[in-house]
Amino acid sequence: MAEGRRDGSKGIPEIQISACKPYEMGFTIGIHFEAMIRSRVACDPYLSSSLQPFASTKLGRDLVHLLSKTNSERYPEYWDELRGLADGSGVPFLSIILMNFRKEISPFLPDVRVSNIVGAPDQCSDILICSDELAVMAHNEDGDASLRNHVYIVNATLENGVSFFAYTCAGELPSCCFGFNSNGVAFTLDSVPPAPEEVVPGGIGRNFVSRDLLESSDIHDALRRVQIENLSAGHNYNIMDVNSRKMFTTETASRGRASVREINRDAFYHANMYQHLSAVKQIVHQSSVCRQKRVAELPMNTLQEVLTILADDSNQDFPVYMQGPQLHTLCTAIFDMNEKSLTILTGKPSSMSVLRRVLMTTWTAKEE
Repeated sequence: MAEGRRDGSKGIPEIQISACKPYEMGFTIGIHFEAMIRSRVACDPYLSSSLQPFASTKLGRDLVHLLSKTNSERYPEYWDELRGLADGSGVPFLSIILMNFRKEISPFLPDVRVSNIVGAPDQCSDILICSDELAVMAHNEDGDASLRNHVYIVNATLENGVSFFAYTCAGELPSCCFGFNSNGVAFTLDSVPPAPEEVVPGGIGRNFVSRDLLESSDIHDALRRVQIENLSAGHNYNIMDVNSRKMFTTETASRGRASVREINRDAFYHANMYQHLSAVKQIVHQSSVCRQKRVAELPMNTLQEVLTILADDSNQDFPVYMQGPQLHTLCTAIFDMNEKSLTILTGKPSSMSVLRRVLMTTWTAKEE
């Protein structure tokens, strides 16, 4: 039986769900966050101006049908979660599908094929270090202004006994942002923009891959789950395993292409472009270039130095820490392997305004 609870006392709306069927879990989330999900659908400019009109064309209907078939066949449980989410929130299932397949649909919009631009650029930043003294994944979660006040935490125990904690965009599968599970596997995600010709129509969507990642048993299982032959586009996955003390960054692309890099004491920064997966045509946004250049100028040997970088706004046009008008740093997540903890910060991360702190070793999905 599902049990949901909204909790704004820790700064981020949160729901706790006990073991239940996938549809029931999605339905419970949909009911509890009905207003937020409806609000996001109503104020998402890209959904209303581009995705929904495209979905009414023959090309759009055919693409959505193919994406639905491919992903529902590979991940039937997660497809049931989406159906439950739509029914619980009262939002049309098509709108839920379009939000979850945004990156897989955008490259096929007619204006995108002409301009070679895949929607609005996503912006996230990650600093990864894995040494005896400091072992962290530090992540700026950046998003469009329409995502402000449209995120929540899903704190769930599944029927298979695995629990997970996932920072989730309203109306989407947990989680296209960051999360961890009771097996000690944690991850953060960075969007990477392949050129439209690199995207395979009707392949596996990134939201389904990251939902699957939440059920990983260990680091090896996690790496296996993200390296998929029939991906539609691709993504960057930063993954740590607190039990084995291993950390990797993985870049994936369509047609089974992937590059895995182990993180050590040499700090590694990842923005929104492919860095070590070769032979992938991509759209490199100026923001990523400027952020990479700025970070290369700064030391990142201590946690305070890492936080200072994630708070950097010295480049007014393309800062690391974003304050609008279109793109905002929604929060900063710090996974600390030595402390086995997740800390979520709001405001400039250097000021350490803590929204939520979770000890991964003692946390359970029923934590009060």
